[in-house]
Amino acid sequence: MAETAWSDERLISAARSGDVESIAALVAGAHPHVQRFARSLCATPEDAEDAAQEALIVLYRKIGTLRASGALVSWMFRIIRNECVRRARWMARPQPPLPESIAVPSAEDEVFERLEAARVAAAIAALPADQRQVLIMRDVQGLGGRMVAEALGLSTAAMKSRLHRARAAVQHTLSGMGPGGLGD
Repeated sequence: MAETAWSDERLISAARSGDVESIAALVAGAHPHVQRFARSLCATPEDAEDAAQEALIVLYRKIGTLRASGALVSWMFRIIRNECVRRARWMARPQPPLPESIAVPSAEDEVFERLEAARVAAAIAALPADQRQVLIMRDVQGLGGRMVAEALGLSTAAMKSRLHRARAAVQHTLSGMGPGGLGD
């Protein structure tokens, strides 16, 4: 019963109409569910907390734009998923240079690393959204297969199938690209 109480139809309708108490109750009720889902998707606890907060802020600010009350849960979880993916992409960006006391790769090595990272990013970006999502959650964020399947509402077999297709597509794309990433 607690699972549906925070997304009660009447509470959502009142919140969509601008009732401040209903909005506050909706945000407070959604909070534990949003946090739990964010922890299952994001790479770090800090990212999960930030993603959950972002989702609750969007809920507070834009509840009036929600068209159907029944779409609230999927809307919230889509916001969290997108925020976790955005944060994973941000973390994948090149990090600041290391202090001089640590061996630094040559300029040539850095160029090759950037080219390779750009090639991989382009190959992943070219994937269909469902395959890209599974690949990022499993291979970038390092989540377990069962956790990814549950988070996406898939069977484990379906998740594995998507992951296999995604990995094969990335490998095929990378093997077809020349050193500059433009193809042979």
